[in-house]
Amino acid sequence: MLKSARTFSYLFGYLPIAAANLAKFKKRKAGMGQLEYSELIHSEPQKWASGIMKRTGSKVEVSGLERLPEGPVLFVSNHEGNFDIPVLLSSIPKPFGFISKEEVRKFPIIPSYMEEMNCVFLDRTDRRSAFKSITDTIGKLHEGHSILIFPEGTRSKGQGLKDFKAGFMRIAKEAGVPVVPIAIEGTSRIMENNNNQIRPAHVKVQVLEPFTPQQLDAAGVKAAQLVKSRIEQALADLQ
Repeated sequence: MLKSARTFSYLFGYLPIAAANLAKFKKRKAGMGQLEYSELIHSEPQKWASGIMKRTGSKVEVSGLERLPEGPVLFVSNHEGNFDIPVLLSSIPKPFGFISKEEVRKFPIIPSYMEEMNCVFLDRTDRRSAFKSITDTIGKLHEGHSILIFPEGTRSKGQGLKDFKAGFMRIAKEAGVPVVPIAIEGTSRIMENNNNQIRPAHVKVQVLEPFTPQQLDAAGVKAAQLVKSRIEQALADLQ
């Protein structure tokens, strides 16, 4: 109970500070290049996420950062638990946005940061929104921004890799950027497997060998399975 209280108190207590910093960042935007501004914006969610993970008492072990390519990439990760985003924000130095459910817009401050991070919002109840989220994500990648997606769509809660939704391969192929698979193991042990009470866990994050656009084109209809298999094998090795 104490870990839960500390974590959620920090999560929401940090928002006024984040709001003040966001206002400062926006004032500086006009005089900065795209990459410089992305790194500045990323620094605040990274601090926030690191603070959250510290208060859960969890240990996050990261490997494979040397595999990160230059330029925009499509990060493709398995989705084990609610703490996947804080873990990746605190672990991956490369700035990125991500696809998020529309309901997040109801929170204070957080959606404003997400917009500056080039996140894409998705209403799962609306087919047009799903189509728009794909085209918006492709557009962000074309603009030079990296994006993270969870092709499973929902959390596995540590119960094995679920089927990947087909839309992620359309994004990868039309954007023409490298696909960087990521394997996350252990986030469900922070909350989902504890009746939603927060407990410390050992979380492992592995950045896997990227797929180039040429490799995905050559794989044809088997491309999605290749990406999934690389993550699946890494998860088996991490356990």
